[in-house]
Amino acid sequence: MPPPTAYPGVALGPSSKYAPGPGTHVHEGQIYASLAGSVITTPSSTPTAAPKPGPTKSQPPPLPQLSVARPAPHPGIPSRLVSATNTLPAVNDVVLARVARLQTRQITVAILVVGEAVCADSFAGVVRKEDVRGWEVDRVVLGEGFRVGDVIRGVVVSGAAFLFLVDLRRMREIAGGSHGVPISLGDQASYYLSTARNELGVIMATSEDGNTMYPISWKEFRDPVTGRTESRKVAKPF
Repeated sequence: MPPPTAYPGVALGPSSKYAPGPGTHVHEGQIYASLAGSVITTPSSTPTAAPKPGPTKSQPPPLPQLSVARPAPHPGIPSRLVSATNTLPAVNDVVLARVARLQTRQITVAILVVGEAVCADSFAGVVRKEDVRGWEVDRVVLGEGFRVGDVIRGVVVSGAAFLFLVDLRRMREIAGGSHGVPISLGDQASYYLSTARNELGVIMATSEDGNTMYPISWKEFRDPVTGRTESRKVAKPF
């Protein structure tokens, strides 16, 4: 029975029982989700055609199709079987996120799934260099463990902090005594994530040639088309 919602890399069902649809891909006889969203099973439709004269050859019945639909981008736009929520990430929540930017000391991600809930709007997250793994932290090279576009599984280690409006006196001190309207020092900061456990890290990656790769060890993915390998901080499968 396919799950009601899925995220990239989740097995949906065998290709012998289902046909792959939009938002999925097939690997070694299994259909996997290629994006986060609601899983839709479309029943097979048997065509009703007039029988042809002469001997007939039995055809296998069509398979029901599995597809994954993205959440509706706005609350007013309906989407069939969408279960997206605006659940805020909390400390110790396991989340799925897509890598948006790579820096020397940290990576910036967009949180797409919190627990089992697909987010209607993504949340900003950060994985610091010291939170990538639990050993030889000083030797971590972020470019060897992550690439922009990777989907990672992480755990929230610190909630987002908020910066509020300051009063006019403090604003004048910051601005050197100038007059004006109170300003905001900023808005919601990022959630801090960790991938320091074996089951955390990259769960879906695309090669430099644009092909979806599969993991072959705790530190490498392989391109099924070219056979080349790329280094990643691979999440151990459940």
